Amino acid sequence: MTAREMLPGIFEVGAIDWDRRLFDELIPLPDGTSYNSYLIRGSEKTLLIDTVDPPFAGTLFGHLDGLGVRSIDYVVANHAEQDHSGTLGTLLARYPMARVVTNAKCRDMLKDLLLIPEERFLVIQDREKLSLGDRTVEFLITPWVHWPETMVTYLHGDGVLFSCDFFGSHYAASELFTEGNPAVYGAAKRYYAEIMMPFRSSVQENLRKIAPLDIRIIAPSHGPVYRNPEFILSGYRDWVSDRVENRVVIPWVSMHGSTAAMVRHLTDALVSRGIPVQPFNLTVSDTGELAKALVDAATLVVATPTTLFSPHPKAMYAVILVNLLRPKTRWVTVIGSYGWGGKTLQIVKENLPHLKAELLEPVMVKGYPKKEDLAALDRLADAIAGRHRTLGAPAGGGS
Repeated sequence: MTAREMLPGIFEVGAIDWDRRLFDELIPLPDGTSYNSYLIRGSEKTLLIDTVDPPFAGTLFGHLDGLGVRSIDYVVANHAEQDHSGTLGTLLARYPMARVVTNAKCRDMLKDLLLIPEERFLVIQDREKLSLGDRTVEFLITPWVHWPETMVTYLHGDGVLFSCDFFGSHYAASELFTEGNPAVYGAAKRYYAEIMMPFRSSVQENLRKIAPLDIRIIAPSHGPVYRNPEFILSGYRDWVSDRVENRVVIPWVSMHGSTAAMVRHLTDALVSRGIPVQPFNLTVSDTGELAKALVDAATLVVATPTTLFSPHPKAMYAVILVNLLRPKTRWVTVIGSYGWGGKTLQIVKENLPHLKAELLEPVMVKGYPKKEDLAALDRLADAIAGRHRTLGAPAGGGS
């Protein structure tokens, strides 16, 4: 694939990674990803925004060669993480006159991660501008979307926000632009859930920071470019708000069928009360989809058998993930079974310190659920339905 022209004199020169299925040895990538790098040609200076993941250095350099780029004056490092910066050292050797434009915190991280020498940097301040001749870029430092040093670059006149990981999506596509593709929206919501949700308050602050800009295009570092910025901006405003949906998420695992029977009964009880449910069998489910469901679900029910006095390891992984992601969930509880005892409930509660949610009455069953246990699950469904009515959500669906 050749470099793709976004606007006259502005090109996307990065790489599409169609086959990558895991990011950071942690995040599943069902749709692949891309490492977007943007070239801006001004009348006096040439600027490159971000590089690519190291295995794709040849793709980046091939695109630059194809455009006849003989020199680069500035390389903007919006973020120090290696999927953005990993090719930076090789690029600086190829273009010895180039300066790395970034903030002080990112400079220090790039020196540590990639051993870039001090003299190659041009350190900028928040809202500082840089002239390329007939074009001017402005840098806005946007910490914790999703590292402490991240920033975005705004191109005046053309109204392009090069947003780094902010508004990104792990979504490989041959099309440069998206207008309103629901698949891209879903991928962006999943990306927010996995990467941005732990920093929801910082995302809110940075949404306010960029709000005064005349943004006509949003060009993130992963996924397609938004030619209709409101498509993704409205999504983010919703995701970071305090609004939750009339929906219950149940990550579950079962060894001998007892916990599975409890999940089936509770699911039916909730549905009969007009509450949508998303169960996730942790032995087969994609944890990224679980994270996405947690973005706006009102209630979380962890369902687990007791294994050697503790929650099942797969359920424990889900609990740790929830605690790291810090969703805005309002209510949480635990259901499950045990054979002779254990500390399952205590361990789950101790491992959710970041979840600011009310704990509803758990239902822990010895052996297979009996009539009185199913009645307890019905009471739990009633309690959840009562809480959800305070949301003003209509019976029969979420908003």
